[in-house]
Amino acid sequence: MLTGGDPLFLEPFWMQSAASSAMLVAGWHRMGYEFPNNSLISQLLEDQIRKLHANVGNAVTQGRFIVFGAGSTQLLNAAVNALSSDNSSVPAKVVASLPFYPVYQLQTDFFRLLDFQFQGEAALWKNKSDRALNFIEFVTSPNNPDGQLRKAVLQGPHVKVIHDYACFWPHFTPIPAPADEDLMIFSLSKLTGHTATRFGWALIKEEAVYQKMLTYVTLNTLGISKDTQLRALQLLKVALEGRGRQLFDFGYTTMKERWERLRNALLMSKRFSIQEIPPRYCTFYKAIKDPSPAYAWLKCEREDNKECYTVLKDAGVIGREGSRFGAESSYVRLSLLKSQDDFDALLNRINKLVTKEDGSKSVI
Repeated sequence: MLTGGDPLFLEPFWMQSAASSAMLVAGWHRMGYEFPNNSLISQLLEDQIRKLHANVGNAVTQGRFIVFGAGSTQLLNAAVNALSSDNSSVPAKVVASLPFYPVYQLQTDFFRLLDFQFQGEAALWKNKSDRALNFIEFVTSPNNPDGQLRKAVLQGPHVKVIHDYACFWPHFTPIPAPADEDLMIFSLSKLTGHTATRFGWALIKEEAVYQKMLTYVTLNTLGISKDTQLRALQLLKVALEGRGRQLFDFGYTTMKERWERLRNALLMSKRFSIQEIPPRYCTFYKAIKDPSPAYAWLKCEREDNKECYTVLKDAGVIGREGSRFGAESSYVRLSLLKSQDDFDALLNRINKLVTKEDGSKSVI
């Protein structure tokens, strides 16, 4: 199964760091709702997050408020709620550029209120964003599913933007400059691989937006589990050892190799293609870095293969349908994040598909 986003490729790194990343919590420890400072947020963890971004250079934290969430998922809807107007007679139009992360639409539709509604493709509203209509645009960079660095499409006084930077880390993309946006969301899941810990954070410039998001999380889950915050703190301490070079070097080397092997396997194919991602300068590494995306955005090129998900499934490759991302059914997202065994199985089956085209020699 190559549908999910569990970054199991990082398991070997954490096995090597088993002792330093471990934690033991006594049964009587942290039993109350709040920390000693009467807050639901650990000040030590907030300080560690600010230190993390300063070291990596992927986001400006100075002058920003921080809200914790149950992964980035909870924070996405908290942000939509905070940015939608309580007083408008017309719901805010929530949009994103194709192909977009499915949760944006699924979650907005599920929590659909009078204050906001999902309205699909951002570009369709480009010439209307200067009118008295309220827009909330999701911008994912690098994008899920195609790994491209993106900027907002809509402009104007009535446009508010949620920047989803879940994969904006050096093992998935070169960092061109620190992100300096009004509302930025990050996740532990794609940073360290610990998806089950369910921890994310938002960096917010405006205090009014911060207060609304904090209220949302507080009323929704009464803050984030102290155990989650404790584990996140311990993991970030290990991740920051050596300025993070050990974690990011391991992650980048693994993902770059996987991308190159998959790309080479498809070079001679006329039936399948994947996205092009150019090398870029990375301020973290201070060098030009090759692509190392989390996902492959594969396209079936033949007219008789337009149901690409079915074509791949019949060959034992289960990805995620392009239609889930608002794209055509000729696209499928393949996760490159899984274990080494999973990736090797994927590559083996892709090679078999390519070999069947014209008897060409497989590339492992």
